[in-house]
Amino acid sequence: MTTEMIQPDPGRRLLQLGVMLFLLGLLTGFLIPSLENPRMGLASHLEGVMNGLFLLGLGLAWPHLSLTGVQQRLLLVLVVFGTFANWLATLMAAWWGAGSMMSIAAHGTQGTPVQELLIGILLFSLSAAMILACGLLLFGLRQPIREISHECHS
Repeated sequence: MTTEMIQPDPGRRLLQLGVMLFLLGLLTGFLIPSLENPRMGLASHLEGVMNGLFLLGLGLAWPHLSLTGVQQRLLLVLVVFGTFANWLATLMAAWWGAGSMMSIAAHGTQGTPVQELLIGILLFSLSAAMILACGLLLFGLRQPIREISHECHS
């Protein structure tokens, strides 16, 4: 059997990515004093840590999902994109002193129009991705049909 034939376990991959993002969040904490907007740097630090924990939790919950292969792949893409983009968008805003769309954390700072556009695209796309992912996750956590029919006969 070749390695190309071995299918990676999505739950294990989410655990790996969760630890990676958690670590990136921790390392971001060391950058806070040197960033253009330290308050936004704190937001990035927290996004990395919290989204890393989210991926870890999802990795542990993965075996309990009732989703088709296509739905699983879509969920995986959505959550990985959404969580990493959230950390990256806030880090870019902290680095550039940008993020006018995040007025509380940006604390009145504003970047160039291109910087603000890039951050805005990331924020809107990651928001849509995470909302879709949460809907798909809730759908996947529903009680499987086979368990419902088994309980009715008990």
